[in-house]
Amino acid sequence: EKHVLEPFTLMAHKPNYMLIAAYNAYGYSADLFQEQFNDPSIQVDDTEAQFQLSVKVPLAVNLFDTVDLYAAYTNRSFWQLYNDNSAPFRETNHEPEGWVQFNPKWDFFGFTNAANMFGIVHQSNGRGGVLSRSWNRLYANFIMERGNFALSFKPWYRLPEDDEDDDNPDITDYLGHYEIRGFYKWREHVFSAMSRNNLESGFSNGAVELGWIFPIGNYPYLKGYIQYFTGYGESLIDYDRYVNRIGIGVILTDWL
Repeated sequence: EKHVLEPFTLMAHKPNYMLIAAYNAYGYSADLFQEQFNDPSIQVDDTEAQFQLSVKVPLAVNLFDTVDLYAAYTNRSFWQLYNDNSAPFRETNHEPEGWVQFNPKWDFFGFTNAANMFGIVHQSNGRGGVLSRSWNRLYANFIMERGNFALSFKPWYRLPEDDEDDDNPDITDYLGHYEIRGFYKWREHVFSAMSRNNLESGFSNGAVELGWIFPIGNYPYLKGYIQYFTGYGESLIDYDRYVNRIGIGVILTDWL
């Protein structure tokens, strides 16, 4: 964050990584693609590559000595790299957002409230017909730190849409209204866990994501990354389909 005072500086936002191989034990469905393109021969593989690119830029820093303004863009792509017929992107999720951030440094029970964020985010897959997915949210994000441990609580409110414009009216049944993330750094390793919509849905429509970042020898620029996801909402196209997936790859920037 040392360049935050410089204008038009791009910084990492969410983790930037690539899962070279990600295997979904329950399989990805081709039904919607066959319907959209009227082609019953379309098939999708259970193993694909997945990557995320995420950057943010400061719009204003130290307003009133306490407030920062940011904008960010995150691209999450699901690439059918190993598909014999072709190598299309099965799904790409676009997520522009903007927020106001306070860094109060308050102490609670040994934790430091490192940052509080209040923003608006749009997420969509930029597609039409039966493949179209999108939603808009207002959100907050409260980040607590203690030593090598960090905790993030992110509640949100979905902005309502007209029924005729809503491609996914039941999306909050699967993605809920908040997520919790925890991180622990041990030497050169980072362990992470995410829980979303589990308590809300009675543990029926939720999701859990576990991550392990580890060094690759003495190479300083990339680290190894294993990510396990189980539940709903892995991607917008499959927000209402159960996924049980593990992937391995490399990571350039992490949450910590």
